[in-house]
Amino acid sequence: MATTLAKAAEGTVAEQHAHAARIEHVSKSFSGPAGSQLVLDDISLDVAPGEFVTILGASGCGKSTLLNLVAGLDKPSAGSIETPGGRPSLMFQEHALFPWLTAGKNIELALRLRGVDKAERRPEAERLLELVRLGGAYGKRVHELSGGMRQRVALARALAQDSQMLLMDEPFAALDAITRDVLHGELTRIWEAANTSGSAGNLSVLFVTHNVREAVRLAQRVILLSSRPGRIAKEWTVGIPQPRRIEDADVAELSLEITEHLRGEIRRHGQH
Repeated sequence: MATTLAKAAEGTVAEQHAHAARIEHVSKSFSGPAGSQLVLDDISLDVAPGEFVTILGASGCGKSTLLNLVAGLDKPSAGSIETPGGRPSLMFQEHALFPWLTAGKNIELALRLRGVDKAERRPEAERLLELVRLGGAYGKRVHELSGGMRQRVALARALAQDSQMLLMDEPFAALDAITRDVLHGELTRIWEAANTSGSAGNLSVLFVTHNVREAVRLAQRVILLSSRPGRIAKEWTVGIPQPRRIEDADVAELSLEITEHLRGEIRRHGQH
C-alpha cells in the first residue's frame, strides 16, 4: 500500500509539473555605447523535475545572464521562461552573507521572508545547518567562518527558501581545490537526499560553471554554450553513476571530449 501511494504521489507531481524550468527561444540583448549587443540567441532548454543540469561555456558567453533570467532578476528580450514550481532560489559565486548577522540569523532571514513563524525559525535554521554539516555554527559570525563554511551557510540559506529549483552561479569557483571537492560531494548528497525523500522532483539544480570537470562530476546533463552570442552548441547526458570523483577515469574521459568541443567553440569565435 505504501509503495502504491508513493507511486501515486509521484504521478501527481509529474502531472502538475512536467518540467522544473522551460526556456523557449530566449534571446537577450543589452544596450551600450556601440549599440545593442546580443548576448544570448534563441536558447531553448527544459529542465526536468529533480534534474541536475550544468551550463558550461567560455567566459562572457552569457551563462550568468541566462541564470539571472531564469531567476527572474531580468527579462528576456525575446522568448519566454516558465518555472511552474515557483520562484527559484539563487546562490552566487560570492556568499553574500550579511556580516552583522550570525550564520543562523542569515538563514532565519530567508525563513522570515518566506513567512515562517518566528518560533519555528531557529529550529529550522539549525536543521539546515546540520544538513550542510555545520551543526553548532548557528551563533558564529561571518568573519569566524572559512570560505568553505561561508558557502555552506549560503547553500543552507538558499535551501531555506524551500524552492523546487536551485540556481547556482559558479558557487565554488573562489575556493581551493580540496574545499571545492568536498563541497561537490556535499551538494550531490543534499540533491540526492531531496529527490529520494518521497516526493518526486523535489529539487532541480541549474548550475553554471566554466570548469569542465566540475560540470561532469555534478550533472546528469551538461549544456555547452557557444561564445557570444550564447547559443546551445551541444549537450551530453552523463551516465556515470554517483558518487563520482573528479579524478575518476570516466569523468576525465568525458571531460576531455567536452573540452575539445569547448576549444572548438572558442577558436570558431576567434577568442583566446
